[in-house]
Amino acid sequence: MNLAADGGAWSRRHAILAGLTTAILLAGCAAPQRNTVPGEAFWSGRLALIVESDPPQSYSASFDLRGSPDAGELQLNTPLGNTLARVLWQPGSAELHQGERVTRRQNLDELTTEFGGTALPVAALFAWLQGQAREADGWQADLSRQPEGRVNAHRRQPLPAAELRIVFEP
Repeated sequence: MNLAADGGAWSRRHAILAGLTTAILLAGCAAPQRNTVPGEAFWSGRLALIVESDPPQSYSASFDLRGSPDAGELQLNTPLGNTLARVLWQPGSAELHQGERVTRRQNLDELTTEFGGTALPVAALFAWLQGQAREADGWQADLSRQPEGRVNAHRRQPLPAAELRIVFEP
């Protein structure tokens, strides 16, 4: 019996087992996939918003977005999967949940202006994610890389200027 050969095989088996265990543990730490309702729009990825205010503001997070411009949910998470904020909206109501704190406004434009310093073009955002060009007051979207899961949009007017970068699973 060749112990060196058996020891090598044993080491490889343990290395494979260790690798599988690590992958399972990492998968267990990942945020669970949410179930979507058939026909419901859903996107997941990362976003960054830079607002050229005084002082400049920048936000980045992973996100899950579902619904439509009329009613939906946006969840923002840290890289480790902890929830930073959850935004829910429907006609006549928009809510920002940050832990135990809830901020309510009459619409999503008011809420996003308060949170990010500028109103985000939510209706246009849903179209952009689908690769459809859509006008939004002051915003210009670059959809050239949308098939790759990348959308960039800039707003120059009204001030403050802003840039929104999105990377998602197409």
